Amino acid sequence: MMNIANSFRMLVMCGWLVGVLTAVGCKQASPPGGAAATKGPPEVGVVVVKPEQVTLTTELTGRISAQMVAEVRPQVGGIIKKRLFEEGGHVRAGDVLYQIDPATFQAAVASARAALAKAEANAFSLRKKEERYRQLVTIDAVSKQEYDDTAAALKQAEADIESGRAALETAKINLAYTRVTAPIDGMIGRSAVTPGALVTANQETPLALVQQLDPVFVDVTQSSAEMLRLKRSFARGELKDGGQGQAQVRLLLEDGGAYSHAGILKFSEVSVEQSTGSVTLRAQFPNPDQFLLPGMFVRAIVQEGVREQGMLVPQRGVSRNTAGQATALVVGTNEVVEQRLIDAERAIGDAWLVNDGLQTGDRVIVEGVQRIRPGVAVKAVPFVGKAVAADSQTTAMKP
Repeated sequence: MMNIANSFRMLVMCGWLVGVLTAVGCKQASPPGGAAATKGPPEVGVVVVKPEQVTLTTELTGRISAQMVAEVRPQVGGIIKKRLFEEGGHVRAGDVLYQIDPATFQAAVASARAALAKAEANAFSLRKKEERYRQLVTIDAVSKQEYDDTAAALKQAEADIESGRAALETAKINLAYTRVTAPIDGMIGRSAVTPGALVTANQETPLALVQQLDPVFVDVTQSSAEMLRLKRSFARGELKDGGQGQAQVRLLLEDGGAYSHAGILKFSEVSVEQSTGSVTLRAQFPNPDQFLLPGMFVRAIVQEGVREQGMLVPQRGVSRNTAGQATALVVGTNEVVEQRLIDAERAIGDAWLVNDGLQTGDRVIVEGVQRIRPGVAVKAVPFVGKAVAADSQTTAMKP
């Protein structure tokens, strides 16, 4: 009887467990018309593509060079007696920089002046003699040969006078050269000599260097291939010069900061460097505070032109396929995702400049890309984020 009672209790307990498990399973099952049935398509953020005016620029590396550079060299030899400038200061053309001992040159001037006076006295005597002989030869008081000799001696004396004047002028010039002057206005660097040093005429080592630092030049190089591409873009009307006549240039300094003054592109070299295949461009910048120094490394942002109908797409909406081609996901007909191959020319800030593959009004997906794939229906909502500036400027970088 005990075994029958125990069996009955176990049977009742098993039935109770089966009932509990059945009830739980029914609660976990999704009934028809429940939450899963009412869940909609995934939501994605989109940006509507539209043409806008885009200013294109190219970032090129270069160095600062002075507008004018003059090496100060002595034109006569001698001992430096004085240095008459402050190193690192500003000098004007004609300012005396060094004084060379003038004693020997002053003596040379005095000697040349005396030689000229002697030649003039000799010529005076011969001139009077020639005048008398000219009258006497007409009455045969002197022979014609004597007159001819006197006339020739007078001409030689007059030539000696001209030679003496030239020698005196040369001596004066050499004396003036003992005062070594600044050839141009500008900033002067350190002196290579001190008082007491012996210098020679036209020596190889300059005494000092004078440079004009306002304005300054920035010399940069650009590949000839890029220059040809720009010319073709202008020829096809894809780019315009911005209506300013000369291309504007901005500078980024070595520490990454921007230079406060804008410059202009002056010219490009008329030949291509064979070893590098590049062309040198020269820009001019105002430098009133002498902030830019010759030899300084800079990055010049040169304005290429303006594209009137440029299309900008945020970089987060552009990816690459396995072939390396730029692609974008677009919400197409019936709100279905489509994949487009695009021609992304270059980066502009946080966007790509797209030449082909997209049309005005296309909705490019920039948010929620990880949750979707081509062919999936989605719900498109405007992307709320940093807008792409219409007047963005770009560096010459290929995606």
